[in-house]
Amino acid sequence: MRRILASALLLFTAPAASAHPHVFVDTALHIVTDDAGRITGVEVHWAYDELYSLLVLEDMALDDDYDGVLTEAELEALHGFDMNWVEGFAGDLYASRSGGALVLGPPQPRGTEFADGKIVTRHYRPLADGTAQSVTLRAYDPTFYTAYDLTGGVHAPEGCEVAIEKPDLDSAYAEVEDQLEDLPPDPEDYPAVGDLFADTVVVSCG
Repeated sequence: MRRILASALLLFTAPAASAHPHVFVDTALHIVTDDAGRITGVEVHWAYDELYSLLVLEDMALDDDYDGVLTEAELEALHGFDMNWVEGFAGDLYASRSGGALVLGPPQPRGTEFADGKIVTRHYRPLADGTAQSVTLRAYDPTFYTAYDLTGGVHAPEGCEVAIEKPDLDSAYAEVEDQLEDLPPDPEDYPAVGDLFADTVVVSCG
């Protein structure tokens, strides 16, 4: 996950230091279709873990009274904090279909909330090349610095079918160990292993 924040502490551009994530995001995917039932895009919900949420609030000098409640002005200041993506960042969401990769358009912010110590944001990603009847989605950070868990589920309109394939975690960790075996303790280029831990979501509509 690579976004621009004011503090270097919160930058995601640095390589991961070890084979486990440092930020945890409960994710929900909401499939959007047109009147003909074709898939036009996906609305993504991110609920950040309590620690990362606290770091963001401190970095942005929000919730100074530490009551866990943000004012309307503070919510407005927070809105879109995670939408300043660096060039080339794919939004940690990868789409494809039988013909190959699908390009997702730039994010369109749709709201920010703060509840139970967690920042929750919503944004929409349209299919850049039109519509599709079937899409495969995978939410992951290639560096595995951030872990995305589909705790929020995958939601699709009536007439769509959703299939979710869970990763083989034992195999994933074994692969990570193999890739790290010959690397120095603090490698400059950490192997891209995030996809090994990602759910594979297949949505078919129409």
